[in-house]
Amino acid sequence: MNHSSDEQWLEWVKRVQALAQNGLAYSENAFDIERYEELRAISVDMLAFATGMKRDQLALTFASDTGYATPKVGIRGVVFQDKRILMIKEKQDQAWALPGGWADVGISPSEVAVKEIWEESGFKVKPKRLLAVLDKKKHEHPPDIYHIYDLFIECEIIGGEAAVGPETTDVGFFAEDSLPPLSVQRNTERQIKMMFEFLKQPDKPVILD
Repeated sequence: MNHSSDEQWLEWVKRVQALAQNGLAYSENAFDIERYEELRAISVDMLAFATGMKRDQLALTFASDTGYATPKVGIRGVVFQDKRILMIKEKQDQAWALPGGWADVGISPSEVAVKEIWEESGFKVKPKRLLAVLDKKKHEHPPDIYHIYDLFIECEIIGGEAAVGPETTDVGFFAEDSLPPLSVQRNTERQIKMMFEFLKQPDKPVILD
């Protein structure tokens, strides 16, 4: 399959899993529950067959949630200094990204941004404003087994200094015309340039999708 057909196939598998999960959340009839459990198992088998990942691993990650199926939420911190943007080098793929990670239960999106920037770059910041809410499937990311929304939150440095964390190997500030090799699973060149639009246009409205 080519890249576009891979993405479409993955979207179908994710949809099948979500339908099965929603059915299990609302069904009371034993026969319906059995059918939805089988449908969920089929979605795991399909994904394991296509990706080579272990079925047990996928059952615990891709198809373990209960209740109504909803997208996962990622948070990215956007920090500017001298017309350059803060980025960290990911240990996992040795490519660069805006500091960030999954949203945490119990703390707000802005608190997650502050925490991630501190842990990954060494800078203490305060949140300023929400810049964008983007659906990853509408951007040039590699296919993912999850449906993900990313929130981009601008923050201002109030202290600290550049320092790597457990998941990072370097920290730097980059101009729009000299971006480093990007971790496209986390952020794309178009998205980084989108963030620079807010630097040039302080009154620019929040970008959706």
